[in-house]
Amino acid sequence: MERLPCVLTIAGSDSGGGAGIQADLKAITMLGGFGASVITALTAQNTTAVTGIHAPSARFVALQLKTVLDDIRVDAAKTGMLFSAPIIEAVADGLKNKTFPLVVDPVCVATSGGKLLQDDAVEAMVDRMFPLADLLTPNIPEAELFTGMKLKSREDIFLAGRRLLDMGPKAVLIKGGHADSLAVTDWFMRPGAEPIPFMQRRVDTDCTHGTGCTLSASIATGLARGLDMEAAILRAQEYLNLALRAGYRLGEGGGPPNHLAPRIMERARETVLAAVDDLGRRLAAVPGFEALLPRGRTNVAVAVPFADSFRDVAGFSGGFIALARGGVDVIGYPEFGAPERASALLLSARMVRPEVQCAMTLRGGEGVCDVLAELGMEVAWMDWEGRPEYVDGEGHGFEEWGGLEALKSHPAPGDVRVLGDPGGTGREPAIHVLAENVDELRVVLRKIADKLVGNVDEM
Repeated sequence: MERLPCVLTIAGSDSGGGAGIQADLKAITMLGGFGASVITALTAQNTTAVTGIHAPSARFVALQLKTVLDDIRVDAAKTGMLFSAPIIEAVADGLKNKTFPLVVDPVCVATSGGKLLQDDAVEAMVDRMFPLADLLTPNIPEAELFTGMKLKSREDIFLAGRRLLDMGPKAVLIKGGHADSLAVTDWFMRPGAEPIPFMQRRVDTDCTHGTGCTLSASIATGLARGLDMEAAILRAQEYLNLALRAGYRLGEGGGPPNHLAPRIMERARETVLAAVDDLGRRLAAVPGFEALLPRGRTNVAVAVPFADSFRDVAGFSGGFIALARGGVDVIGYPEFGAPERASALLLSARMVRPEVQCAMTLRGGEGVCDVLAELGMEVAWMDWEGRPEYVDGEGHGFEEWGGLEALKSHPAPGDVRVLGDPGGTGREPAIHVLAENVDELRVVLRKIADKLVGNVDEM
């Protein structure tokens, strides 16, 4: 078997399992590394509080570190909670001749508010650990603590980054999770270079326990696997963002990111492809279903859990077409990644309603809209005329912008079952039916088809 790169985490233990050593080892494993550990403290901790800390002697921490390094080839390391000045001194002494990259996460306070760094340890952290760091990863409160500044603006962050670089690390990543903004921007800074923003869409969740640990362990794993620093940061951000979207509550307080999210998504892919195939065959057999299809072709979109890109949404390689002789033909095979209108609408809808898993594009027009009204299906209309200049009719930009805006502006987005596209010059009106699962989508489409055919028969 090919050797796994070894990533050493030097940090505290979280008895609640969401942060510290436990979070580090989960992230390292999920990203393809082998995790070794040096435990600097034991915490009595759950999702609401840190109720106690018991630290081993600095001598025993040093013994753990020496024992690991004497036998195991470490490819990268990270530090987290180091707790006290003596422990920091012991760790620094053990790493002074390191030959691998080191990520230093200067952990001071737990997400639940518990203090994880003693007052007399701040100076030792700066003097002994910062100069050893290939990357220092403070959040905004930690950057404020170590620089004595208040970070209120981008310029403040840049100045704080320069001050931190003067303390010895080769690079600094000031994390923006505590900032009040729609996107999370982490600022990467090196001596003599312009700051680089690494941005991710903010996830609306309180499952943030262990985010800093997860990010720093993920960066270290990327470095251990041979990525350069910028690539390791980007990959770690993407992993953390996915884990946050998949986060879950364990107790009364905020839960952790879901470190297994990539595995859950991968296991779901085969199931989704089978569901798309089954849905296509069933819809093709629905009497009168061709009356719902637009000119040309259309498609269905089914997402794996936590999807946020076309690569996570499946449809048919060719789509659905209405036959001149009546009936429907399904062209091609189920596949992931096709940037269809339905996929674009589904992804935009999931930004507001992440529970929505499926969408299908149908023709618009008065007949279909009348049926939706009769069935009591709430429609949110996209504003073709009010689109900004950067959104044109090419590609799927209108769907990506319009679906999100229609749901955000709707008074009850959770009630919306359909996103409507009024069409425009050279653009056919369309509706996009949303559903939380494939079975629900199939039932709804059958109801629309039955009602539309019935209305036509009555005319």
